This record gives sequence, C-alpha cells and structure tokens, in this order.
Amino acid sequence: MIKNISILGSTGSIGCSTLDVISRFPERFKVVGLSACENIDRLEQQIRRYKPSVVSLTNEKHASVLREKCKTLNVDILSGVEGLIRVSTHPEAGIVVSAIAGSAGLIPTLAAVKAGKTIALANKETMVMAGEIVVREANEKKAKILPVDSEHSAIFQVMEKGRWEEVHKIILTASGGPFLRTPSEERKKATIKDALRHPNWNMGAKVTIDSATLMNKGLEVIEAKWLFDVSVNQIKVLIHPQSIVHSMVEFRDGSVIAQMGMPDMKVPIAYALSYPERLDLVMPRLDLAKTGNLTFEEPEKRRFPCLYYAYDAINEGGSMPAVLNSANEIAVQAFLHGRIGFLDIERITGETMGKHKAFRIETIEDVLHADNWARQEAEMIIGRLAGNG
Repeated sequence: MIKNISILGSTGSIGCSTLDVISRFPERFKVVGLSACENIDRLEQQIRRYKPSVVSLTNEKHASVLREKCKTLNVDILSGVEGLIRVSTHPEAGIVVSAIAGSAGLIPTLAAVKAGKTIALANKETMVMAGEIVVREANEKKAKILPVDSEHSAIFQVMEKGRWEEVHKIILTASGGPFLRTPSEERKKATIKDALRHPNWNMGAKVTIDSATLMNKGLEVIEAKWLFDVSVNQIKVLIHPQSIVHSMVEFRDGSVIAQMGMPDMKVPIAYALSYPERLDLVMPRLDLAKTGNLTFEEPEKRRFPCLYYAYDAINEGGSMPAVLNSANEIAVQAFLHGRIGFLDIERITGETMGKHKAFRIETIEDVLHADNWARQEAEMIIGRLAGNG
C-alpha cells in the first residue's frame, strides 16, 4: 500500500532528505502536501517533480509569486499558519513529516496530532515547548509519533527489542560541534562561518549553531523525556566526536545496547517513513575497521552551559522549557544576523531564564504566552548588549 505524505519544511535539510528517500521508492510513497518558508524556486521544483495537491508558504507575497509560476499546475497554494495547518491535516496524508526548524513547527504539528496523523517528528521544539499537551493529544487521538532525530530514532530502534521497565538510562550522544577543543577566547571571536562548520553532519543553520553550543542536545533531553516517558534523571549526554554511535540504552542488568551507523539523516528518516519495516537504502555503509577508535567524554558545564540550562528548565517545568527554547531561538537568530557574538547566545538564554517565573502550562495559549514573553525579554537583552558594543 502506498503511504501518502505531507512534509512541513520541505525545502530545508530534513525536508530535502525526506524527498530524496521518497524519490527512491515511488512505489511506496506519494507526496500530497508540502510547506516552505520562503524558498520559492526550490518549492516550485518540488511541486513540478512530486505533484502535491496542496502547498504553503510563510507569507502571502511569496505564495502569490508561486501561484503565478505554477498557474498551469493542479496545486492549491496557500500561506500563513492556516496554510501550514491545511498541509499538516490534509485528509489524504497518513504521515506528516514535521521538519520545520524552530517554534514555527508547533502549531501545524499539534494540528496533525489532533487529526490523528502519524507524525515523523524532526521538530524537537514541539516537544520542548508543549510536550505534555502533545503527548496528551496523541494518546487521546491515537496519533503515533515516530522520532526522526538520529538520537531519538536510535533509542526507538533499540527499544523495539527491549522493555521500558528494564531501562536504567538513556544515553544521548553529541558530536561536540566545531568548537569542542577551541579555547574560550577563540570561541568568543568565532564567526558565523566558523560556527556553521559542523564536523560530521550537514544540517540547517539553526540546528548547526545549536549543535555548537550543545543546546541542540539540551532540547533533545527534554524531547526524550516526553517521547519515551522517562525521568530526566534517566537521561545522560555523552560527547562522541565520531558521530557513529547515535545513542544507547543502558538496562538494569548493566547491558548497554547501541544503535550505530554512518552520520546520514536519510537512515532515521527512512525508518520513520517505512516503520515497522526497513527500506533497502543504497548508501555508504559503516566499516568499523576503517572508522577506528570511538571515544566518549562528559560534556563540561563551563564549556557547554546551554546543555545544563535545558536540564534546569525541564526540572523546573511549566513554562520554563518554552522560555529556554524561545530565548535561544532569538539569540541564535541575532548571532546569524551578526548582531551578537557566539558566546552571547548562552548569556542571553541564561539571563532570560533567570528573569522568568515559571507558571503551569495547561493550554497551547499558555505556551504561546511564554514564547512571546521570552522573545521580548531576549530582544531587550540583545539591545542592551548591542548598545554596550
């Protein structure tokens, strides 16, 4: 049976990799919906190749331009949040790939959950900001959430052969990013180009910067807590510069089972799309004899405070994880636009959290309120830093 798929964020790194997997198995998958931020040219190419029935862009101006380009094609071109929701709740879509970067993925992903879709989740911010709400809705609507992040996919694959009551710890691995051995004084002067030079993975700009600060791993700790219904005390992070072991599970008898492979997102994407089967992917295979040594180390709190901010946020709970996420998002955006230095990212995130009094999250409006507060507070701190500069 052919699986119909909608992709949120189809022109980004995960979205393009998803379409590459789909194109290799046309007898198994069909694209029915696509969304993008503003990459009109790439989205037009995708429309012409994959022939979705509905697409969406962030703003109406871009949508209008795309409509003109595609006026001879049978496709409904929408815009804004309403357009995203139409793509994520397309009646023919069985699987929704949530690959939008950042908090923008929350509303359409939650809409897909409420529609009872199977979610191939690459947008970790959805679970960070509103994990309790998403899990509750998924249980009520019987929507499946299949992880696409390589670390969570690794845990998911390991646990296909394990029992959760026997789990002692989940061990998430992190590459350490481009600045793992870089002295603090040099990191202070790091350029955008330096920070985007990830040693192993080809990812979008936001995720790559988060990898450099280890915030990406912090967000994954929070996501893992909700995805796998475990205590945050059961989630450990180790730096593994080779990015071969994607994550591990330690069981109560001391056994540790790892999922390994080459660092290529097509593997976890393909598993989420084809689950519970595996696809015959033709791609480079892991050769441990050539790989050589695999090393692991504890992340230093002094070097990677963002990781520990995430532990603080989930331990405090309520609105604090949403504040962590949104403050970091604003800070990363400011760095990518040359407004602040690299180390200012952790400073802005920490200061914003320090000024927030966490409150209970009961509705999505509560989440959006925390998100808006954090963005305004982070912008004020950025303004102050820029003024001092």
